[in-house]
Amino acid sequence: MNKTSIAKVVLAYSGGLDTSVIVKWLQETYGCEVITFTADIGQGNEIEPARKKAQDLGVRQIFIEDLKEEFVRDFVFPMFRANTIYESEYMLGTSIARPLISKRLVEIATETGADAISHGATGKGNDQVRFELGAYALNSDIKIIAPWREWNLDSRTKLLSFCERHGIKIDSVGSNKFPYSTDANLLHISYEGGDLEDPWCEPRKEMWQWTRDIEDTPDEPEVLTLTFSHGDVIEINDERKTPAQILKELNLIAGIHGIGRSDIVENRFVGMKSRGCYETPGGSVILRARRAIESITLDREVLHFKDEIMPKYA
Repeated sequence: MNKTSIAKVVLAYSGGLDTSVIVKWLQETYGCEVITFTADIGQGNEIEPARKKAQDLGVRQIFIEDLKEEFVRDFVFPMFRANTIYESEYMLGTSIARPLISKRLVEIATETGADAISHGATGKGNDQVRFELGAYALNSDIKIIAPWREWNLDSRTKLLSFCERHGIKIDSVGSNKFPYSTDANLLHISYEGGDLEDPWCEPRKEMWQWTRDIEDTPDEPEVLTLTFSHGDVIEINDERKTPAQILKELNLIAGIHGIGRSDIVENRFVGMKSRGCYETPGGSVILRARRAIESITLDREVLHFKDEIMPKYA
């Protein structure tokens, strides 16, 4: 890519270590203006501080958007209609969020006249594929800058050294107390790295954030009535709610009862195997309820065919 042809770039920005380094790296390497985009898809942490961090890095155009309803309504719920589960366990909580972020990156690039978009996905995982294929599907001519495939900042030590040289302030850079890489949105939270790299190592009890251990759950069951319309949940116990409200409430209820944990070694798109632990409490309840409805409403051939093609779709 001709670096001199890039004058303006839209970056998917979290405010964390990697993407903060990327802002300064893009400014130095490409001599371009950087526009940041931060999406609120229910990750649970405050995203507004990302604005101040971007401003401190010299960013003038900053987009921070609440996309929770669009995320659940237009991405999670349609995926649930297909009972989508990857390799029998993974409910694609990270995967399904990336197309929405790519969509807004491309739209903002068009709105602002940017020459390219950029992301902080590493060169060895699935996210780079999700971001880039999503963007190319919407604009086949879009230019994409993937710093992790270009720079030599290939370790945490080098990233921190870069921050020190450029005066980049980082709130937290991890600790031995919580050594995991996490990703969260309204559908799930995931954990990778640290002692999970050893498949023989059992996850620490304190790692799980959304669900209780079974011995800590209530002794009495909780009965829920879910109302569906056109394949999507619209009510909990006869109370109508928005898609995001439904998933948020089910996460809380199911998490209290220890529902939705998984610990798997999955095959990644790029050919690697990777262990991940996931908590998807609300999604687990919805998918089980959908399956019960389908057992009543779908005939044998349709149900079997759906089960046959679902793994490829996932």
